Amino acid sequence: MANNLGLPAPRSWLAYISAGLGAAGLLGVLAFHFPDLLTSRDFRAAYSEQFARGLLLFALIVSFLSGTLAVLRQRSVRVALAGVCLAASATFLGGATIPVDYVRDTPFSLGLDWFVISLFFSALVFIPIERRLAVRSLSPLRAEWRTDLAYFFVSHVLVQFILIAVTASTTTVSALVLFPSIKATIQSWPVWLQFLLAVFCADLFQAGLHRIYHKVPFFWRFHAVHHSSRNLDWLAGSRVHFVEIVLTRSAVLLPLVVLGFSQSAVNAYVILVGVQAVLAHANLRIDFGWLEYLLVTPRYHHWHHARHADYVDVNYAIHLPLVDMIMGTFKRPPSKAWPDEYGVMKLETVPRGIWAQTLMPLGSRKTFTDHVGAMDVPGSAPTR
Repeated sequence: MANNLGLPAPRSWLAYISAGLGAAGLLGVLAFHFPDLLTSRDFRAAYSEQFARGLLLFALIVSFLSGTLAVLRQRSVRVALAGVCLAASATFLGGATIPVDYVRDTPFSLGLDWFVISLFFSALVFIPIERRLAVRSLSPLRAEWRTDLAYFFVSHVLVQFILIAVTASTTTVSALVLFPSIKATIQSWPVWLQFLLAVFCADLFQAGLHRIYHKVPFFWRFHAVHHSSRNLDWLAGSRVHFVEIVLTRSAVLLPLVVLGFSQSAVNAYVILVGVQAVLAHANLRIDFGWLEYLLVTPRYHHWHHARHADYVDVNYAIHLPLVDMIMGTFKRPPSKAWPDEYGVMKLETVPRGIWAQTLMPLGSRKTFTDHVGAMDVPGSAPTR
C-alpha cells in the first residue's frame, strides 16, 4: 500500500506481531495435536502442559487484537489479515483446549515446541534491548531477516537429528580413546569446577576448528555462510550451515565426553553456549571495558565479523579471550570502536537465501549475481 505521495507506507509493528504470533499459535496447535512427532522429548521435560497452553492462549489473543487494530488503522493490512487468519485457523483446530492424554515414545521427532518457545522469548527479550542499546539503528525486519529466521527454524526444529549425529560421532571417538584415571579425577571435582574446565576445553577445541574453517578453503565454503550476514543482531547468529552445526557441536562435545564430565556440568555448559552465542552477535553497544580480556563480548565478536583486513584471522573464541591469547589470535579492538561493515570480504561468493546458501558449498566455486551484498538497504522500520 502506498501513501498519497506514491511512497511505500510504513510497516506496522502491530501487523507483524499479529502475523508472528498467529503463525506461532498455529504451530503450537499442531504440536498439541501431534506431540509425539512434532515436539522434542528432551525439551518436553523442561516445561509443563499448563505453561504451554497458557502461552498458546496468550499468543492467539494478542494476534487477534493486534491484527484487528492494525486493520482498523489501515497499516500493513495484508500482513495483519494474515495474522488474524492464522490465529483463527489455530482456534478452529482446537486452540489451547486440545486434549493430550498420552505421548507415544517415537525414535525421531521434530522440535517444533523448542522453536516456538525459544523464538518467542528470544524476541521478547532481545528486540526491546536492541532497540534501546543498539550499535546502529536496525529494524528487526531488516534486510535478510527471513533468511536468518529460516536458519533459526531449521536448527531448532531439527534439534533431535542434530543431537543424534553429534552423539553418534562423539560416542564413537570416546569408545576408542578412554582415560579412566583422568575421568575419575574430573568426576571427583565439584560441579562448578568441572563447569569452568569444560568451558575452557570446549572453547579451545571450538576455536581451533573455527580457525580451520577460515584457513582451509573447503571448510571456509561452509563457514562463509555464517559470515555472510550483513547485519548483526540476536537473530543473525542463527545463520549457520547444517554441516557446520554438526561439525562444531561434535568438536565442542568431544572433549567433554572423552574426559568424562558430569551431566550437570555439561548441561550448564550447553546453557552458556545458548546464551553467549546469541549475546556475541547481538546488536548491543555496551562496552564491557576490562571484562573484554576475560569474556567474549558483543564488541569482541563483532570485530571477528568485520569486513576489515586486520580482523580476518583473529578473535576465534566464543567464550574466553584467553583461548585466543594461547592461539596467538587475540586482538582487542580500539576502545569504543565498532566495525563499519560486516560480511565476507568477497560478497559475490555467497548467494542470498537459505536454499542457495545450503547448496553453495556443495557445488562448483563461482560468483553470484544475486549475492548477499546486492541488497544492503534495509526496509523502513515498522511503526505502531
